[in-house]
Amino acid sequence: MSSYEDRLKALRAQLVRQKLDGFVVPLTDEHMSEYVGAYAQRLAWLTGFQGSAGSAVVLPQEAAIFVDGRYTLQVREQVDGAHWHYESVPQTSIAQWLKDHASQGARIGYDPWLHTRSWVRQATEALAEQGAELVAVDTNPIDAVWPDRPAPSDARLVVHDDHFAGRSAAEKRAAMADWVTSKKADAAILSALDSIAWTFNIRGKDVDRTPVALAYAIVHADATADLFVAPEKMDDAVAQHLGNGVRVHDRAAFADALAGLQGKSVVADPERAVAAIFEALEQGGAKVLALRDPAVLPKAIKNDTEIAGHKAAQARDGAALSRFLHWLSVEAPKGGLTELSAADRLEAFRKDTGLLEDLSFDTISGAGPNGAVVHYRVEEKTNRPIEPGTLYLVDSGGQYRDGTTDVTRTIAVGEPTQAMQRHFTLVLKGHVALARAIFPKGTRGGQLDILARQYLWAEGLDYAHGTGHGVGSFLSVHEGPQRIATFGGGDEPLVPGMILSNEPGYYKTGEYGIRIENLVLVEPRAIPGAEKEMLGFETLTFAPIDRALIAVDMLSADERAWVDAYHARVLEVVGPQLDGDAHGWLKDACAPL
Repeated sequence: MSSYEDRLKALRAQLVRQKLDGFVVPLTDEHMSEYVGAYAQRLAWLTGFQGSAGSAVVLPQEAAIFVDGRYTLQVREQVDGAHWHYESVPQTSIAQWLKDHASQGARIGYDPWLHTRSWVRQATEALAEQGAELVAVDTNPIDAVWPDRPAPSDARLVVHDDHFAGRSAAEKRAAMADWVTSKKADAAILSALDSIAWTFNIRGKDVDRTPVALAYAIVHADATADLFVAPEKMDDAVAQHLGNGVRVHDRAAFADALAGLQGKSVVADPERAVAAIFEALEQGGAKVLALRDPAVLPKAIKNDTEIAGHKAAQARDGAALSRFLHWLSVEAPKGGLTELSAADRLEAFRKDTGLLEDLSFDTISGAGPNGAVVHYRVEEKTNRPIEPGTLYLVDSGGQYRDGTTDVTRTIAVGEPTQAMQRHFTLVLKGHVALARAIFPKGTRGGQLDILARQYLWAEGLDYAHGTGHGVGSFLSVHEGPQRIATFGGGDEPLVPGMILSNEPGYYKTGEYGIRIENLVLVEPRAIPGAEKEMLGFETLTFAPIDRALIAVDMLSADERAWVDAYHARVLEVVGPQLDGDAHGWLKDACAPL
């Protein structure tokens, strides 16, 4: 099917066949994943939208696509406004839009394997006010009209060795079983792919950029488990690793297994388990306890082995990025570089480490105005030259067996303007304020968010994304539950061992984008005379911050001291890994302000 207009028409025809008056299309999979396999890219197939978060609603005469502030520009470039209304979340919700736009008596379809139970309740209530109803479908109508829909990946599982994981899978299951028992439950459902990968110390290649495998699991109070995964993904090494305590079944058998938990008390996560899982458990006669997946918090709190591995990955990755920044300093002034060629070169430097498993996300390589598109994804038709007099924003990361990295640098190509320097320095001041923060145990990420925004706010400026997200250990680059944001999370208390990003930014539409991102580790802080337990951040990412963009007179003495100390540490960590011209460049890039 050639055009997106044709696809929309085909979907509407299918809705008529399924006796539906509308359908909701989220960008997720049966595991509520943020990043999904090609088979689950229904929103992109239908609309052309390439972002990593969004939803759509199709009615007989109109359709809407819903994105947050990160994608305001991108959605308008990729999705045809002649056929789609652009809606912003959280200002507008799908439920509210349906209430306002669905006709009385309408039957609005949804796939119960792609939505949470709370979303189903919210949408059901909103539609009821309109005299309309939400209808669960057995067959997703998009799948029925997507002729060349890819099959789910059949890539093999791989063992994630204990010397990377720091704890055996048996230990993790035992701890989980104790937790299940403490909740007076018989079992816990794991449906989030990273929770399953972490719990069983396995990894996969079923989702681009995230080393997870399509699977479900049930962990029982006796520390045994049932793992549901396609048979072709197993081999002897994985079977031996899983051991006798793990029974392996076909992934297709999961729904029936839920129905077989009759009379048991079963934990299911209302945020991570889809509505269909709750329905299957309840209809099968299980007592459902809606509690957070027991892997989420221990996965977020890295053990000593994971922290050491992460630091090794960061040092290696920082050297690759520094080599790239040196290369850029030589090549960009000559002209001829583009966003795509720069992203390819950066990936090559990471591959040169010999340890790169994958990128941790598609590199955001934005020159000039494209840098102002927060989650910009370069492709041939948007590919811009990197020209003198502009800013170049590059947000990138690598997946290594010992850690996952994520780092953003903004580079002045040629001479920056005073406005560029001013905006960059406001962002830098916020970055430093957060990096230097000391806070009592029990503090939530949301309470720290203002530290990074304060200098921008003072000038009437802001950015439309969170300041920090959690990061996995050779897992998802976006990992909960910890977050530094005033919206969409940020309520989780920060605990030593958690890794987060520190990434304030500023985006001037049509001109440039600025973001400075390092990863940080929550650590205890010993303070003489302190009357309570205090915490702070250890910065983990090492690569120079562009000194040409720093308006030094805007920095306090303490801020200058932080930047100088940071650059001294970059030189200490990265310097021994570079030689020749690159090493000389790094010394200059890390010179005191």
